[in-house]
Amino acid sequence: MEVNPAKQEHLLALKVMRLTKPTLFTNIPVTCEEKDLPGDLFNQLMRDDPSTVNGAEILMLGEMLTLPQNFGNIFLGETFSSYISVHNDSNQVVKDILVKADLQTSSQRLNLSASNAAVAELKPDCCIDDVIHHEVKEIGTHILVCAVSYTTQGGEKMYFRKFFKFQVLKPLDVKTKFYNAETDEVFLEAQIQNITTSPMFMEKVSLEPSIMYNVAELNSVNQAGECVTTFGSRAYLQPMDTRQYLYCLKPKKEFAEKAGIIKGVTVIGKLDIVWKTNLGERGRLQTSQLQRMAPGYGDVRLSLEAIPDTVNLEEPFHITCKITNCSERTMDLVLEMCNTSSIHWCGISGRQLGKLHPSSSLCLALTLLSSVQGLQSVSGLRLTDTFLKRTYEYDDIAQVCVVSLAIKVES
Repeated sequence: MEVNPAKQEHLLALKVMRLTKPTLFTNIPVTCEEKDLPGDLFNQLMRDDPSTVNGAEILMLGEMLTLPQNFGNIFLGETFSSYISVHNDSNQVVKDILVKADLQTSSQRLNLSASNAAVAELKPDCCIDDVIHHEVKEIGTHILVCAVSYTTQGGEKMYFRKFFKFQVLKPLDVKTKFYNAETDEVFLEAQIQNITTSPMFMEKVSLEPSIMYNVAELNSVNQAGECVTTFGSRAYLQPMDTRQYLYCLKPKKEFAEKAGIIKGVTVIGKLDIVWKTNLGERGRLQTSQLQRMAPGYGDVRLSLEAIPDTVNLEEPFHITCKITNCSERTMDLVLEMCNTSSIHWCGISGRQLGKLHPSSSLCLALTLLSSVQGLQSVSGLRLTDTFLKRTYEYDDIAQVCVVSLAIKVES
């Protein structure tokens, strides 16, 4: 949208045009039945129309491109390109012409001019042309300020400006969710919705992890030795459609060992999204750094390293537990095992585990048996810190499926 400045007679004329790709021309078919009064007239006109596809005149398909009729929409992440032309409409030579193009946003003012050097002179009916490019990185109102200064033959210095106002819209709606696994792994789900009015070709959606994590993309499957995306052959994201992307992040060994577990608010990384619209116009967005609150485990964390899925009734089975000191003090731990109505611990309860320093871990191999069939919960572990006389209780640690062995009796 152009804002007209105060009228003033100038020797130079400034023209500004946005450079965009052409669009496909859509022909609106007008037809009728042969028994109607026009007969075959409308059908013949469509067949003679150069914009229609031969044999498919009534399907609103076209073979022609049309030039942009208006300024169009500009979306965040796209590249704004504009053609600036200064023409000498007078019959005299103009000297010391300087053309400047600035882009004013809500937070900053950017100089987009390719050259800040003045042109020595401009003869009648000659022009100065310039093309500017800018990757749009802010949403909201943008104002393109074009300023022209020059000197007439009489030595008078002249100056004028033109303003072009446009809005930058949001092309995608990105939502993220974090899921914490039993281990230190974190699963990130990114929901990306196309909120424009045209389909998008999703060229790349990737997660750039922070230095603390390694990332694995879970958006493809292996079929017959070939890697295929979980979205199939549909690479286009239609307007208002949403697509989910999944990533698995695992702490790097040096950070996990240094801190025992990653605590508090940590930076996960940022999403990098690249798409194409219309006739190959590319857009790119990078989210801000995604942050995740690590789950709290208290002073002592108990996790399972190994446990069978299915066990036999009244037969011992083994599990491996990992105990991690998440506090900032040394603990002297004692392990107690309490039987439940269905799960029974095998071994000595009340045994000393020794001292466990901050961020240190130890693994325990324990034996159990179940006296009840079905899905049973492993419960009844107690850890007591003898220094502070504090007891930590762990119930519903895991679940196992208990089955009975069928005994075949021969007659």
